[in-house]
Amino acid sequence: MSRRAAISLAVATLLAGTLTACGASEAVEPSSPALEGQGATEYPLVLENCGTEVTIDAAPQRVVSLDQNSTEILFSLGLEDRVVGTASWTDPVLQSLAAANADVPRLADNAPTYEVVLGADPDFITASFGRHFNEGGVATRERFAETGAATYLSPTDCDNGTSVNGGGTRTTMLTVDALYAEITELGEVFDVSDRAAALIDELRTRAAVATEGVDFDGASVAFWFADTKTPYVAGGLGSAALLASSVGLDNVLSDVADDWPATTWETLVDRDPQVLILGDLQRDRFPGDRLDEKVAFLESDPVAQTIDAVRNKRYIALHGAELNPSIRFVDGLEKIKAWWVEHEDEL
Repeated sequence: MSRRAAISLAVATLLAGTLTACGASEAVEPSSPALEGQGATEYPLVLENCGTEVTIDAAPQRVVSLDQNSTEILFSLGLEDRVVGTASWTDPVLQSLAAANADVPRLADNAPTYEVVLGADPDFITASFGRHFNEGGVATRERFAETGAATYLSPTDCDNGTSVNGGGTRTTMLTVDALYAEITELGEVFDVSDRAAALIDELRTRAAVATEGVDFDGASVAFWFADTKTPYVAGGLGSAALLASSVGLDNVLSDVADDWPATTWETLVDRDPQVLILGDLQRDRFPGDRLDEKVAFLESDPVAQTIDAVRNKRYIALHGAELNPSIRFVDGLEKIKAWWVEHEDEL
């Protein structure tokens, strides 16, 4: 057994909890005696949230979620009756959450306008990416505060008190603990901490199973999210890098701090990854959002077709939400494992 495989096995053993893995990120209810000790939230609740102090006087009743990542957390916590609007979808909602999503208004497929958000009369606004709270985005947090609505930004987008996606730079590698912190804090905000703890236990259990025994042994990889002209490819500190490090893949752009820097095909030819993880985005925002468009481009472009992964057709398809820092990181790990089991001998 390689050193990487031994580490993966130890991590899997450590993370394995008492819960049986549920379906793909299903909404959860407290069922374990270990969760019964989760205390009720005491209001006002004060959170330090990426450089902004947020005070919650009572559990929010009208929530607008500006990103799919935060939306699916809210649905998984059984809070769909509080959600009055969603936005910024890269993919269809998880099938296990389809019923929760069915009657929730979609304000926009991408970012909504400030006026559209206000039209939903929210008292709480969540976002996974800080660009929404920038000038030129939906609206600043200060502007929303003037309406009486509190705002919340995912800790996965925060580095030293600054939003990475809102103009900052990630200086330390993202860990899954930031996602678990988001789930925990939203559980506190809505006084459903028991559900949050159950969801975290489920994700930990599934992640342990998905990584147990998987060892790419340093095979090189690139993560292509979108755009055929100037491809957005994962840097070395964000959510895609977290997937890579969990299974022993070596990200060819590990020396780049940005989460999804725009690069060139010449750079990717030079780095020559053995595996390409391709974003299968169910939207049409950039050329090459969808998987079939990506594969067609790779195999016809005279530059891209020289990459080792393209010549050997080593592609792993993940939905956009599985490449972003979300509860779907586990679904991504499960798909990577399934590919590895079938293609291990090719590397």
